[in-house]
Amino acid sequence: MNDAPKKGWLQRLSDGLSRSSRQMTEQVVSTFVREPLSETALEQLEEHLLESDLGPAATDRIVERFRELRFGAGASEVEVKTALAEAVANELRSHEARYEPLNGPRPFVTLFVGVNGSGKTTTLGKIAADLTGQGAKVMVVACDTFRAAAREQLKVWAERAGATFESRRDGADPAGLAFDALTRARAEGYDVVLIDTAGRLQNKSALMDELLKIVRVLKKVDPEAPHETLLVLDATVGRNALEQEKIFGRTAYVSGLVMTKLDGTARGGVLVPVAQASDAPIKLIGVGEGIEDLQPFDADAFARSLVGLEATS
Repeated sequence: MNDAPKKGWLQRLSDGLSRSSRQMTEQVVSTFVREPLSETALEQLEEHLLESDLGPAATDRIVERFRELRFGAGASEVEVKTALAEAVANELRSHEARYEPLNGPRPFVTLFVGVNGSGKTTTLGKIAADLTGQGAKVMVVACDTFRAAAREQLKVWAERAGATFESRRDGADPAGLAFDALTRARAEGYDVVLIDTAGRLQNKSALMDELLKIVRVLKKVDPEAPHETLLVLDATVGRNALEQEKIFGRTAYVSGLVMTKLDGTARGGVLVPVAQASDAPIKLIGVGEGIEDLQPFDADAFARSLVGLEATS
């Protein structure tokens, strides 16, 4: 996706993560500014990080980093926050990657997976709008054929974006729709095909069978498709996002993660254990409802915003 004007996006990121930053940093900062480093202070740091859903492994490493830094009495608030931001960024830098559908084959096929309510359809719509804004010829495919509301929502996004919309009647075969849509897209010179899928976890095996069938039929049209499979996760569900990553990540051949609704949670730190548990990198994050509020993941900017510092990258 295009970078939004940098200052505006970074300000929205900071605003969106303000709930997380308040919870994670206020007590941490006051502890280390008030007194020299002690085991009591380190124990409190560990407690606060775990409460922010950073996970035990990352928490242990960050606490150890603070032990090495040996803050003395009189450490400033900015010094403590900067150290915390750097420690969090260190946990995430190797899990950062870009989603670049216009730099690949044509049409570039992206499959969107995730549970219902994760922000999957909205994420797809925002990407469609961004791509058409760059002049790309985009097709949006509604392969969640079991939820009329999802199809209607996606149709609105497609129309708003100026993208072609493909759908079928209730209960139609999603794989058949995917096959027909990609066949048309290749014949008519589309740049990008964005495919929404169902996210019903009531019967996980049936859902995964359906996703794998979609992948199989896409490969009949283009052996390399889908070129990207994005798993959309909702940050507000906290550590439940880890379970969702396990369900989809090991079966659906996920190539990238999208973390949405970071503005709606006090536990934005969950992005850390999710990233570290996944074989796929984080490619996009969302902190609002607007098209411009979905942006490429930047580990350093995220970490600084998470601890309440102005992002500088």
